[in-house]
Amino acid sequence: MIKKLILSLAALALLAGGFYLGQARQPGPTIIMAPAATKAAFRPTGEQEMGEQRGSAARSLATPTSGELLLVRDGESIQAAINRAQPGAVIKVMPGTYRETVYIDKDNITLSGVIERGKYPVLQGEDMRNDAILYSGNGVTIENFYITRYKGNGIMGQAGNNYIIRNNIIVDTGVYGIFPQLGKNGIVAHNVVSGIEDAAIYVGMSDNVDVIYNQVFESVAGIEIENSRQALVEGNTVYNNTGGILAFITPGLPIKTCGDVLIRNNFITGNNHENFAIPGSLVANIPAGTGVLVMACDDVVIEGNIISDNDSVGIILTDFSMADNAATDPDSDPWPNRPVILNNVMRNNGGSPAPVVRAILATMLETRGPDIIDTTGADDGCILYPERFRTIGLDQYGDCSFETTSNIATYMLPEPVPPRDLAGMDTGKLAYYGICAGCHAYNSRLIGPSVQMVQVRYRDDPEGIADYIASPVRTRPDYPEMPPQGHLDYETRLAAANFMLRLQN
Repeated sequence: MIKKLILSLAALALLAGGFYLGQARQPGPTIIMAPAATKAAFRPTGEQEMGEQRGSAARSLATPTSGELLLVRDGESIQAAINRAQPGAVIKVMPGTYRETVYIDKDNITLSGVIERGKYPVLQGEDMRNDAILYSGNGVTIENFYITRYKGNGIMGQAGNNYIIRNNIIVDTGVYGIFPQLGKNGIVAHNVVSGIEDAAIYVGMSDNVDVIYNQVFESVAGIEIENSRQALVEGNTVYNNTGGILAFITPGLPIKTCGDVLIRNNFITGNNHENFAIPGSLVANIPAGTGVLVMACDDVVIEGNIISDNDSVGIILTDFSMADNAATDPDSDPWPNRPVILNNVMRNNGGSPAPVVRAILATMLETRGPDIIDTTGADDGCILYPERFRTIGLDQYGDCSFETTSNIATYMLPEPVPPRDLAGMDTGKLAYYGICAGCHAYNSRLIGPSVQMVQVRYRDDPEGIADYIASPVRTRPDYPEMPPQGHLDYETRLAAANFMLRLQN
């Protein structure tokens, strides 16, 4: 099933003159031409502390602007403004309620809500729309929105580089709150996200991303770094989730590695919420009461966090064995190699372990969950001042060669990166990467069935897949309903179907 609704480039072009799924036509935007000016660089709170340290560049990212300003008032259409805008436009959205799905397929678009006396522009999904904001353009900024009651995602990106997602409130948007995928050089900052059945903030198959100063709670996973490289997770407040911060590999996805993740200076407290994930999904395996979970991700540094009152365990490092529905992938190393644990404050963890953690502890003749457990018995990890913590499985950890990562201010790149080169990419491959892969891994269950299961069912019938994508009918009670993808033209759906049927890994 395809739970994440991101358009391929071909499908996005179809929206330029219309509206999604036959929505009623609304009044167009107010257009104001302002003098051309460069938008000020984004300087997040904390730059003084982080960005001016010796040996590291200050965090700075800006969406280039052309001087075109479009104003959307309550009762008007945000999508109509985007359709009208040229690359580099700033779209200001006034307070009001906007019942629509918004697609951004152009470069350097700033979509900025205007907050007046505490009143936000509200994107309202009414429990019937799948996604609130989806972007595939490069250099996109999305800020200052209240997003609620969507079924799939609050904000999701596909293959868009140099993005800024900041200052949004996202409540009860289904599977993911904020989900940049296949993007490079981005920042997710100062958002408040809650009530998400998978991950409040989910960075998937991406590179050079900073996730900073967000507040996430009452979700299954607070912040999740999956199959990504060079990600900084810092200064976030993460509480009352099932699991606080995760860094792991999902086997069977197109990107096979995870590494260079820095989890630093976060408040990770009381993540004891019951697990309400979709049954069979990978995050359904997270034990309630988990502070930090590292599964198969390499070179993860956990530094300077306050990790407290998590009932099962403060930090757990493990392989795929903890997720019994995670299939093997010969191209994904299952071990969490070279973990580094530095100067964390850990208090009152492990007081009431979840059943799966109790089972692990029983094999070690323990009943109380530890501050830190490595179920793999790694011999290439290091920990600073191990005598401060209650640990299991860290006997072969060595001394760390450094005590701080203060020389690293950001994992973002100092200059914007060019758009991904999609010219030579097969349309079906692009559609699979951008729309299907987030929910359909090759040989393991995610939100939807595996590609292998799709291949068995449809074998020599790509047309059947293409038709089902447009008008799905729920046939499996153990999987959630799939939203229709009829906005994709038939050629794109057929190309994606053919690519899935010939996929081998």
